[in-house]
Amino acid sequence: MISDVIEIKAKLTLYSTDSGGRKTGIKSGYRPNHVFEYKDNGTDFKAGYMGEICFNENHIIKPTESKTVNVEFVSGQNIDKYIEIGRIWWIHEGQRKVGEAEITEIVTE
Repeated sequence: MISDVIEIKAKLTLYSTDSGGRKTGIKSGYRPNHVFEYKDNGTDFKAGYMGEICFNENHIIKPTESKTVNVEFVSGQNIDKYIEIGRIWWIHEGQRKVGEAEITEIVTE
């Protein structure tokens, strides 16, 4: 059976405002841009991918905190090449980098 989502577990860290991050935390259901590669200049990203960050706790992940979260990516985005345990990617709101995450488990492919 082919799934229409790719689900992974990841360790997510939100940056502090000193590092350009958010002033407020995030709640489960957060849908930022997920960036796996930057252009040669190191600041512009090649593509942003759609994905939803979910976590079971009924609280907010605040800037500077790290938590294990589930991320669901819509399949068919040519994202499969990036999905491997240990892969780090960046969380963006527009051009602003607000955090990073590392894949710890692949739930579905």
